Amino acid sequence: MRHYLPLLTALSLGVGFMGLGDVPQFLPQLLRGAGLTVELTVLSFVLAIAGAFVIGLARLSTYVTVRVVASIYVEIFRGTSLLVQLFWIFFVLPEFGVNLDPFVAAVTGLTLNFAAYGSEIVRGAILSVPRGQHEAVIALNIGKWKAMRRVILPQALVPMIPPFGNLCVDLMKSTSLVSVVTLRDLTFAAYQVNQALLRTIQIFGVAMLIYYIFSQLVRIVFAQLERRFGRGLSRGRV
Repeated sequence: MRHYLPLLTALSLGVGFMGLGDVPQFLPQLLRGAGLTVELTVLSFVLAIAGAFVIGLARLSTYVTVRVVASIYVEIFRGTSLLVQLFWIFFVLPEFGVNLDPFVAAVTGLTLNFAAYGSEIVRGAILSVPRGQHEAVIALNIGKWKAMRRVILPQALVPMIPPFGNLCVDLMKSTSLVSVVTLRDLTFAAYQVNQALLRTIQIFGVAMLIYYIFSQLVRIVFAQLERRFGRGLSRGRV
C-alpha cells in the first residue's frame, strides 16, 4: 500500500488545487496526447533495453574493433542532444534519401539515445558481479556465452532494475521533445489546447499531474520487479 501513497496524494492535491470546473473541456485531448506518450515510451523502452544489452555486451567484448565501435556509438549518443538527434533523423536523413514516418523517427531517436545510456547500466552491472564468479565458470570450463547467460547475467539483473526504472521515467519525460517531428504528444497537446482556451494553470497542471502519475506507475512496476527477482536470486544463493 505504501507504494501507492504518493500517487493517491498527488491525485488528491492536484484535484483540490486546480478544481474540476474546466477540466472536462480539455481532458479528452490531453488523454489522447497521453496515449501517444505511453505508446512511444513503451515501444522505445523495449527497443532501448534490447539495444542496451547488445551495446553493453559489445563494450565488454574481447575484440578490440567491437569495443571501439560500441564505445564510439555510446559517446556520440550520450554526448549530443536528443533534440538535435531527432532533427537529424527527421529532417537531415531525407537529404540522403532516407525518409521516415514521424512516429518511426521519434521511436528511432529515443531508442538510439536511451540504448546508449542503458548500455552503461548493463556494463556496470556485469562488472559488479564478483570476480570469483567469473573465475569459477572458467575453472568449470563453461562456455563464455553459456556462462554469461546462466551465471553472470542472472546475478547482474537485479542491480540493473532500479536504474532501468529511472531510465524509463527519463525516457517518458523526453517524449515531450517529439513535437519537433510533428507528433502530438501530451506536452504538445497541452500547448495547443492552452492556445485555444487560455487556461494555463489548469491545462499544464493536469499535464504535469499525468506525467507524475505515469512516473509513479513506472516506479511501482520496477519496485515489484526488483522485489521479485531479488527473492529469486536470494533463493538461488542459498
